[in-house]
Amino acid sequence: MAVSASAVKELRERTGAGMLDCKKALDETGGDIDKAVALLREKGLAAAANKAGRIATEGVVESYIHAGGRIGVIVEVNCETDFVAKTDQFKEFARDIAMQIAAANPKFVRREEVSGEELDKEREILKAQALNEGKPEKIVEKIVEGRISKYYEEYCLLEQSFIKDPDKTINELLNEKISKIGENISIRRFVRYELGEGLEKKVDNFVEEVMAQAKL
Repeated sequence: MAVSASAVKELRERTGAGMLDCKKALDETGGDIDKAVALLREKGLAAAANKAGRIATEGVVESYIHAGGRIGVIVEVNCETDFVAKTDQFKEFARDIAMQIAAANPKFVRREEVSGEELDKEREILKAQALNEGKPEKIVEKIVEGRISKYYEEYCLLEQSFIKDPDKTINELLNEKISKIGENISIRRFVRYELGEGLEKKVDNFVEEVMAQAKL
């Protein structure tokens, strides 16, 4: 049977395993996601879920300055041990996260950080947009909830597409690193500064500029 993209995506989110490993596991289990999870765990490819609850207080505070000093990012990425914090793989991950924040400008790390007040405000805006577009009132609420999901994808770091590989989210990248490194990893907090922020200025494509600076 053909394995759906949505099943692969769900399995990746649940296990942190790679896309090809997830597809293979689903093929081997006839598309049964629970059996595929068990199979990946047997193969040692789904370690992220087992490590998520472990305390991570070591790590690094990584910084990234965009060319010309126009954008600056400071991000705290945690792991469980100082040993892992000093590895090139962990440092590279923290650097990628700092670059992601510079390029994609998230407001939050995860959706749970979005306040109820912020969501209510966004829902009102989206409802007005849908009505102005002439959408039937009986389906407006469903449209609004769909667009709220897009809001999370745009403004929550963990739900954004990774700038180096748009086929995976930052959360999927995080789970992959947890599985490979063997420790719980957490993106705790960040701050992003943009030169002249709040002032009227020319709008540039910062994703392209950050990627160009990194020679990607």
